[in-house]
Amino acid sequence: MNGDLRLCFLGDSFVQGIGDPEYRGWVGRVLAATGPDVTAFNLGIRRNTSADVLRRYERELDERTVAGADHRVVVSFGSNDMVEENGRVRVDPAHCLENLATLLAGCRRRSARVLVVGPPPVIDAGAAHYERVTTIADEMAALCLRENVPFLATTRALAADPVWRAEVSAGDGAHPGSQGYQRLADLVLTGGWPAWIDS
Repeated sequence: MNGDLRLCFLGDSFVQGIGDPEYRGWVGRVLAATGPDVTAFNLGIRRNTSADVLRRYERELDERTVAGADHRVVVSFGSNDMVEENGRVRVDPAHCLENLATLLAGCRRRSARVLVVGPPPVIDAGAAHYERVTTIADEMAALCLRENVPFLATTRALAADPVWRAEVSAGDGAHPGSQGYQRLADLVLTGGWPAWIDS
């Protein structure tokens, strides 16, 4: 890590922090625990799928790149991909994995190091959606292992977390409140985040 560390967080509404009355989400909490010497950009957009993120990531990174900086990208998507609409999932699982692989390759060409945070569960989406999300999360983890990119799993831990479940159920059925996002931030902070950010 050099003196000018720039972090771009790419993803969906969970990255954006929808539902948090404190407007920090898990990204803000992770950054607060990381320290002040970071320039960070939250680039989460509600309802974005992997295809949406892939379509915009080059433009987003181009606008935030400066010569000599240590550029890093945190990616988190997949829950929206696995939502069923009109009898089919929004993004086929194979295409979701292709989108992630393409994004990883693009960041590698830019010398931007990547960390992938697995997709959180959507409690009100039902058992079939949960099964699809856990499956795609496992496949993402395997892809990241092959590509030597750190992957931080969240899906099963959050699905079993009573705080996450209670806040999601009290909210819109998908997004937690402040304590739920703290649980997600804790998974990131106790996972591979410290080693990745300090390397």
